[in-house]
Amino acid sequence: MAAKLSATNKAKIARRVIEVLEYFDEAHREATVMDIVRRYNRPQSSTSELLSSLVELGLLHKDSHSRAYSLTPRAALLGTAGQPEMVRDGRLIRLVDRLAAQTGLSVVLSGLVGLDAQVVNWHHGPRAPAATRELSGGAKEPLVASAAGWLMLSTIARPRCEGIVRRINAEAREDAKFSFSDMMAKIETCREAKYAFGPAGFGSGAEALSVLIPRQPDGHPLVISVIYGRDEKVNAEGLLQCMGDAMRTCLPDPGLSNVEPLQSAA
Repeated sequence: MAAKLSATNKAKIARRVIEVLEYFDEAHREATVMDIVRRYNRPQSSTSELLSSLVELGLLHKDSHSRAYSLTPRAALLGTAGQPEMVRDGRLIRLVDRLAAQTGLSVVLSGLVGLDAQVVNWHHGPRAPAATRELSGGAKEPLVASAAGWLMLSTIARPRCEGIVRRINAEAREDAKFSFSDMMAKIETCREAKYAFGPAGFGSGAEALSVLIPRQPDGHPLVISVIYGRDEKVNAEGLLQCMGDAMRTCLPDPGLSNVEPLQSAA
């Protein structure tokens, strides 16, 4: 029992570390202990201790005057060495920033975790629907609940995809069950188009244009979405063209690279 409790506590600590790191975004460059306490409803004493530990590990910097915390470069670079080139060199973030600046809409990166779509990064734009403003990285929900999830399902071979969809439906609450054939039709449309207009998910009531990020490793799809209110008038064709232009600019085919190695650098 003691061993099991210890494992549970370790899992809670790991979750709280991730929460702290994900708190920081373009709108929250700094954070106090109370900012973290209020956001995640955590005890003040343990939160203060956790932040101090992250300072010791070099993941956070604490300003001696304001007593506010901020991310260090180590936190920003942690884990990037093993990532695809577009993550390591910042092209993916440039794509997010470009789309947010051009459209004024929120831009979301989503990934696949088990049977769920998970928010990797949620960049809130000035036109963000009110129901999405508290959403951030780490949020998860079943793949069938959003256009981003449909696209990720479309990257999975049909027989296995069908099995996943049946399992999600079997495990869903009664009010969340869906037509298997209708869902498979949506996924097959995504398999051909590589993009989808549909629900943004996460109970937001918002809509999204979602597009698969190209050249991702098998089993690790990434989707980028622009989010807008259900009643907001958007030019769907123009939004799709904007997305395509941004992806061609920020994520060019590596075969077209004009970077040449310096033979005399060694």
